[in-house]
Amino acid sequence: MTSDSGAPSDSTVVQRISDESIQLVDARNRPCGSAPRATMRRYHFWHRATYIVVRNARGELCVQRRTLYKEVFPGGIDLAAGGVVGAGEAVHVAARRELAEELGIVGIPLRHVLEFVHARDGNHIFGSAYLVDYDGPLDLQADEVAETFWLPPERALALEDVTPDTRQVVETLIHDGLLAASE
Repeated sequence: MTSDSGAPSDSTVVQRISDESIQLVDARNRPCGSAPRATMRRYHFWHRATYIVVRNARGELCVQRRTLYKEVFPGGIDLAAGGVVGAGEAVHVAARRELAEELGIVGIPLRHVLEFVHARDGNHIFGSAYLVDYDGPLDLQADEVAETFWLPPERALALEDVTPDTRQVVETLIHDGLLAASE
């Protein structure tokens, strides 16, 4: 079902998101089954997620405002593209898929930069972070990304409503010296 504008209706988007099958893992990041996204969220199951920090030639980050459709942190600020890993999906494949879906970026090398754990506020995530240098056009996924803008990392971190997991990624990359000017 779509609206008069051709965009998916609210109920279509919410149903598709909640029905998506997610790879579940145990507390040591070992696969242990799958569940619909809504079930994973409800019971706070451990799962994997990807985070792709997009940086331009000036060293600015692509900052995204989440749509109000997002089941966690609706309308919040993301400092990375990405999302949960689907059932049976390899993490690097999920990262490429999420980058293409959310921002329309394809064919650009991803550099794996970080593995981390985010266990706060009912989220239990094993995260894999990637860095992408990109200066081309963006094609935003209408049901997930409301808008994008570019900011230096420190200014991006100073924004209100930054999602805690993407904040953790960017703070760690800065701490580790991985967000210096493009090499």
